[in-house]
Amino acid sequence: MNKIDLHMHSLYSDDGEYTPQMLIDMANKKAISYIAITDHNSTKAYFDNVDKKGIEIIPAIELDVTFQDKDFHLLGYGIDPTSDIFEEIEETILEQELAASQMRLDVIQNILNVYIDKVKLDALSPNGVYVAETICEVIMEDERNRDNPYLKEYYPGGARSDNPYVNFYWDYCAKGKPAYVEIKYITLEDALTIYRKQGALVVLAHPGNNVKENDQLMEDIIDSGIDGIEVYSSYHSAEQIDYYKNYAQSHQLLMTCGSDFHGKTKPRVFMGECRMPKAEEDILINEIRKLMKQST
Repeated sequence: MNKIDLHMHSLYSDDGEYTPQMLIDMANKKAISYIAITDHNSTKAYFDNVDKKGIEIIPAIELDVTFQDKDFHLLGYGIDPTSDIFEEIEETILEQELAASQMRLDVIQNILNVYIDKVKLDALSPNGVYVAETICEVIMEDERNRDNPYLKEYYPGGARSDNPYVNFYWDYCAKGKPAYVEIKYITLEDALTIYRKQGALVVLAHPGNNVKENDQLMEDIIDSGIDGIEVYSSYHSAEQIDYYKNYAQSHQLLMTCGSDFHGKTKPRVFMGECRMPKAEEDILINEIRKLMKQST
């Protein structure tokens, strides 16, 4: 268990489950001393009136960005959550997501030939956005779909049952997949400009998910001017950790850790379980302390 977890989501992310206070309470029970709530394109978590319970909470966000015609997640730490730019980004993306939701739903229904309980889906989608993980949850809980061959691998015992909802997203709704609907995100360069104006620490999130072991792409992203790499991620294998660790060390970049805890959409992902060795964790905590001093 790590004392620091710099990547988790509240219900202000479309695929998050818990309130900011609930995340803080969980962190407190796990004796985690430093957290960052990194919601997708939103800083609303930092407007909640919460009891921090002595935990250091680093204001942060996870922006969806594009670079070389690919989508990535870029974390920013030490931001100003009240900045108008973040509200503008959230509103722009929400408008697109609302338009894309029905298109996504129609494609999934057609190619998988599944029943979808629209009333239940609406109840689980308070902002009106139908994300892949929630669609999968509703589909899988509907007994009429239990024998659907397309869903077999997501039920217990199946090849994709470890994190079925998010695996469903990667299989059907990620870029290049049949139910993908394009959302126009800001560019990596624009995100860096926003973060730099705020003196934020900029970190590439879970590169094992999208960069993979693409040496040239890693070099290009690093050359853009990021400050760190989320080396220790719940998604990374031991080999991937070594791969990204070598990149961070050879380019003098900060190594960070984050569970990417969401709740039920990623049931095998647990807060604070980032597998970061204590010596490296101490270095990270020291850098976060410096960042927080600069922000005050």
